[in-house]
Amino acid sequence: MLMAILQAVKTITAARFKDQCLKIMDTVVRTKSPIVVTKRGRPVVKVVPYTETPASSRSLAGSILKESGSPYSTGEKWDADLS
Repeated sequence: MLMAILQAVKTITAARFKDQCLKIMDTVVRTKSPIVVTKRGRPVVKVVPYTETPASSRSLAGSILKESGSPYSTGEKWDADLS
């Protein structure tokens, strides 16, 4: 199954990527299609075109589902806490 996925995406060797990195990045940007870099026939990284994340999805607002305990406590009892 992995090979079927890789055949749909263009793959190159790590050695070729090293030699032609800037040209490959330009190709990815121009074609807007990812390229998988392989080492010894196994995929190691995927170069994908950068897309700007909308400002609304970069916020952490509403991401806390539940608060419990003090955010500054380790949960351990210290000798200083006893006095």
